Amino acid sequence: MKVIDHRSGTWFLLERDAELLLDVNCTHHGFGYSVLIALNLAERRSYLRRGPDALDEIACAVDRSAPAARRTGSRYRDRDLTSLYGREVSQAVSDWWAHAG
Repeated sequence: MKVIDHRSGTWFLLERDAELLLDVNCTHHGFGYSVLIALNLAERRSYLRRGPDALDEIACAVDRSAPAARRTGSRYRDRDLTSLYGREVSQAVSDWWAHAG
């Protein structure tokens, strides 16, 4: 897994095999957390056409939907892969920061 793009304080785009994963920084009522989703076909196409601006919109939609809230209707909650790949993401981001600085 490796970081291929990022928007400071908002999201990291990672590649794992042929999959694109978006790690979104969410904040609600002073509580911060990450949500990791695999980009679906429509989201991938949007990213390929529009670049990082498309990911900004997706990240904003994820954050606004409050996927960690108790009574959320977030469509991203069931797509969250943090429990599966969270450690790999943390390591990839750490490695990326070590080389970016």
